[in-house]
Amino acid sequence: MTRIVVTGAAGQLGTAIVRAFEGRADVVALTRQDADLADAAGVERRIAEARPDVVVNCAAFNDVDGAEDRAVEAIRINADAVRAMARACRDTGALFVHYSTDFVFDGAAARPYTEDDEPSPQSVYGCSKLLGDWFAADAPRHYVLRVESLFGGARRRSSVDRIADAIAAGEPARVFVDRTVSPSYVRDVADATWRLLETSAPFGLYHCVNSGHATWHALAEEIARLLGRDARLDPVRVADVPMRARRPQFAALANDKLRRAGIQMPTWQNALARHLESLIPHP
Repeated sequence: MTRIVVTGAAGQLGTAIVRAFEGRADVVALTRQDADLADAAGVERRIAEARPDVVVNCAAFNDVDGAEDRAVEAIRINADAVRAMARACRDTGALFVHYSTDFVFDGAAARPYTEDDEPSPQSVYGCSKLLGDWFAADAPRHYVLRVESLFGGARRRSSVDRIADAIAAGEPARVFVDRTVSPSYVRDVADATWRLLETSAPFGLYHCVNSGHATWHALAEEIARLLGRDARLDPVRVADVPMRARRPQFAALANDKLRRAGIQMPTWQNALARHLESLIPHP
C-alpha cells in the first residue's frame, strides 16, 4: 500500500484526512507530540525516517490575530516547516500535499479569485501562508490546495458550527453581512485530495473549496432553513468589529481549475446540508 504521512493529524482537517485515507493507504498520523514543527531539521529527519510515498501537511499556525504578535512562530510553522517537508519530499521522491488559505489575497476583488490572481496578504498570518505556498514548490511533485472557512469533521470548532449551534438553541448569532466566502467541507476536501493523488492530476496550485460563495449572513440563513428554525441573526459589518489582523472582505475562491482536472466540488449548500444531517443522531 501507498504510505502516506499526515502532519497535523489531530486537527480539524488532519482528522478528516486520516479517516478518509485509512483503509486505502498505510497512514502514518503525526501530531504535534510526534513532530515539533518549529524544528525544521527535526521535521526533515522525521519524514525521512518514515520513508513515505506521500506527505500531506495539515498542520498550520491558524491563530490569525495571534500571529500579529507571534510572527516568528507563525513563520516557523507556516513557512519554515513547509520548506523542510518539501525538501524532505524532494530528497526521498515523495509527493507533497500542502494546504493554504484565502488569506493570501487582499479581499478587494469583485469576483472569485483564481489561481492566477496575484496574492496580496494583509496580515502576518496571510504572509506566512503565502511563503508556505512558495516553499512547497521545493518538492518537484506537489499540490498546494487553498481552502477557506473549513467546517465539518470530528472537531466542531468552525464558524459554521458556532452559527448552527446558536440557531439550534434559539440564541442570537452574530454574522457578517459584508464578508463573502467559499466554505470548504473537510470531507469534500479530503475526497478531492484523494482524487488528485489517484488520478495523478497535473501538479501545482488549486483552489479546493466547495462551489459557489455567499456572505456569512446568507450562509446563516441557509443553516436556519436546513434546521427548520427561525434564526435570530445579529448582522454586523467587518468595519464595526475590532480585529487585530485584517481579514479579506471578499474572499471567494474559484475552483474551475480543479474541475478541469476532473474533480467537481459539490456546492456549499449541498455540503452544508450533508454536514448538518451528519450531526443528527440516527437509531
